[in-house]
Parts: sequence; structure tokens; C-alpha cells
Amino acid sequence: MRLPSLRFAQFRRGKAEEPPGIVGVARIDVRTKVLVKRLDPGDIAIIDHPDLDRVSADELISSRVAAVVNAAKSITGRYPNLGPRLLLDAGIPLVDDAGREVLSRVKEGATVRLDGDVLYNGDQVIAKGVLQTEDTLGQAMDEAIAGVPSQIDAFAANTLEFLRRERDLITHGIAAPDLDTNMDGRQVLVVVRGYRYREDLRALRPYIREYRPVLMAVDGGADALLSVGYRPDVIIGDMDSVSDEALGSGAELIVHAYPDGRAPGLSRVQALGLPAVQLPAAGTSEDVALLVADACGASLIAVVGTHWTVEEFLDKGRPGMASTFLTHLRVGGKLVNARGVHQLYQSRISGWALVALALAAAFTIGVAIAYSPAGPILGDYLIATWHTFAYWFTGLFK
Repeated sequence: MRLPSLRFAQFRRGKAEEPPGIVGVARIDVRTKVLVKRLDPGDIAIIDHPDLDRVSADELISSRVAAVVNAAKSITGRYPNLGPRLLLDAGIPLVDDAGREVLSRVKEGATVRLDGDVLYNGDQVIAKGVLQTEDTLGQAMDEAIAGVPSQIDAFAANTLEFLRRERDLITHGIAAPDLDTNMDGRQVLVVVRGYRYREDLRALRPYIREYRPVLMAVDGGADALLSVGYRPDVIIGDMDSVSDEALGSGAELIVHAYPDGRAPGLSRVQALGLPAVQLPAAGTSEDVALLVADACGASLIAVVGTHWTVEEFLDKGRPGMASTFLTHLRVGGKLVNARGVHQLYQSRISGWALVALALAAAFTIGVAIAYSPAGPILGDYLIATWHTFAYWFTGLFK
């Protein structure tokens, strides 16, 4: 069926008016976590993401997109996912259920215009969806909340099935891979690019500085570490959402393979000419990272961005997350949620108290110099030192 078109320019008093709506460059990908890597501020993100989760929404917000067009329904009603609410709260328009045809009708990098619930390319209508508002979102969330009991039942069934199928993995863990990185008796920080990972990593700077834990990244968690100034020691995953820069950062690479030995991510690592250890195991890469740290003798495993609460398990929206729940039980004696640690512990010494202490110490030293027999000598020495430093410093700008 031929889509209707709209006259791109209107005229009033002999002058062309700007067409209404949001104009931006279209960026398209069926995988949101891949798309966010190439988004620029002001772009219009075109995705195909049923039940938009909050991690993906947080990435879209951080990319400062102008609008989001979803070929699928951002809330299908299976459970109350949090992504659409985050976008609306951030003031980013969200058009839902635009149809998969939009993915082929728009070319990557084309300039498009979103006016309400209609997406245009020039004066041609490309797609029409449902513009999410407070009312439509509230209604969809009410319907989704009603579906939570069935999701809990499905999650429990998947958990029992995984436990029955992989009981040896849960009971005995996995064999330690051959790595140069020593984890025996050391603390390990496992970083997943999950919800609030940036905030948590910034808050953990004192912990990382003091304890020097082994930094183990799960896929895109390696880029998260690099973004805050840390180099991962180990990267583990199927290598689908980690950048080439992170892979080439010098970290040891563990390619997570399926239990039958298939490792789709291995070809990418080999194409970059990088060495890697292949590790077949059931569960998600997040699970395998925890099991590797445990098998290598870690004394404590701190986690950032991993799934911890029932809300987070459901928001991920994958039946396979049942394995993560059981993995937490396996390594629970060593496992610490880093988010809770930095929220629980805050230094009682404020910055102003430290400034006051420094000024008091300087005043005390000044009084001691002034009334000491050696005061004039020390004073002349300090003055000469200051002039030498000032001369050197000003010389840097000449």
C-alpha cells in the first residue's frame, strides 16, 4: 500500500515555513547495544527492541538522542519494563510499534523528521507509530503489572530446568582457564555494562586505588572501564558488544563458547590477530565471569552492573537469566554488590574539614618558624625556594 505524503514546505506571506517536528540524522540497528556506540547528540535512533529495558534506555539517554523510533512495542505487556519511563522522564520522544518496514525504508545517515507519531524523509511518510505519553505509558504499565505473576512462574520454571540440566556446573563450578593473570587470594571486580555502572565505577575509585583488584570485564564492561580511566586485566564474553580498542588494550581474552564448543566471537578476535582462551560453558557471559573468578581462587568478587534484584532479572527479559540467579548462589560466599558497598560507606571527613586541618597545620608551622632561633634561616630558605619555583613555573609559559 502506498504511504501518504506531506508537502514539505508551507507558505505564509510569501515565505517558506520550517516544517514542524524534530529533524535529525537517522541511525539504525536491530541491536540497541551496538547502535549506541555510533550515536551522536541530536540523532534519531531507530531500533527494534521489544520491552525496552532500562540499561538500553540509559545508554540512549547518555548518547543525547533527539528521539527514539521503535519498530517494536517498547512495552509488550509481559512485565513492567522500565526503559520507556526513563526516556519520557528525560524528555526524549518515543514512538512505538512503527513496524519492521521502517528499518529498510530509512537509510543509515539520512536526514529524517519526526512530527508527533509520524516519521518523514523529505515530504514522504516513512512510518507511523504510537507516540508514548504519560497516559499511554501508564495504561501499558498497568497491563504489564498484571502479567508479573506469570513471568515469575516462567522464571521459576526456567531456573529449575537449568538446575536440573546443569547441576554439576552449579555444584562444582568450572575448571580454571589457563591465564597469566593471578587471582589466587586476590579481590576481583567484575564489571558488566548494566544499570548505573558509570555511577558505581566513579564511586569505587577509592576501593580500586586501595585494594588494586583484578579488573574483569564482561564484553562492553571493558569499554566502561576504559571510559573511567582503567584498563581491564581480563575480558570475557562472546565479544559482540566490546570495541576493538578495548580488545586491543592488552587484557587477556576469554571467548565464551556454547557448551557444544561453538564460539561465534572467536572469529572476530582472530581477525584482530589477538590471542584468546576459548571457554565452553552454559549460562550467560556474566555467569561465566563469576565462575572463572571463583575457580581462579578469588578471595572476594565485587560486581558492578550485574543483575541482582528480581526487578533486574525481569527487566533483562531473557529466560537464560535463571542461570545468573543460580550462579549467584554458587559463589554467594564471595559475592559483594559493589553498588551497596559504596552507598553504605561514606567518609565522615568532609573536604572542608581537610582544608581547615591543612590551614591549621600551616599556621602552626608558621608560628614555630617565627619564634624559633632558627626561624630567620628557615624563613630565608622558604622564600628562596618559593622564588625558585615561581621563576621555573612562569618560565613554562614564556
